[in-house]
Amino acid sequence: MRAIRVAPLALFGAGALALLAPSAAHAAPDGAASTFNPTVAPSVIAPGGRVTLGSGGCAGETTVTSTVFDQVVIPSGSATATATVDTSARRGASYAVMFTCGSTGSSRSVTLTITSGATSTPTGAPATAPTVSSTAIAPTGAAQGGLGGSVGTMNTVELASGGALVVAAAFGTVYFVRRRSAGRRH
Repeated sequence: MRAIRVAPLALFGAGALALLAPSAAHAAPDGAASTFNPTVAPSVIAPGGRVTLGSGGCAGETTVTSTVFDQVVIPSGSATATATVDTSARRGASYAVMFTCGSTGSSRSVTLTITSGATSTPTGAPATAPTVSSTAIAPTGAAQGGLGGSVGTMNTVELASGGALVVAAAFGTVYFVRRRSAGRRH
């Protein structure tokens, strides 16, 4: 009798696994799973600073472009390259850094933020003595919180999978509650 009650749960579990299986939308053109995950380090830097750009799993040549530095090419077989941020970069601004993997053709964007406060002097620039101020400067405007890159474009496959899981959980709950209450009546 117990096995009959567990059978629907097994069907719901199998359905959930089928929905969560990797889809073809996340595969590279050659059929392999895409592991392209580029990086920019540090992600917050002062104008004139140097950033390290990582190709993050791209087997071929990676082209990196941004409005805040010249185009950089990370050659095949190398994992990183460096770029110098323009000294005219606007403090407090965020810039998109676009990575394009030559072997898979996929592109990813990473955000680079320019510091809003005074920082250390870039290499080769003349050093100036810091000034001391007795007044505090209060920040102006609202905080720029945002979602931190956790929400991108809407993916239909993920939305459908999540919706199907919610519906399956609701039906499973109703089924087991009814079965349990029906078993107590006898």
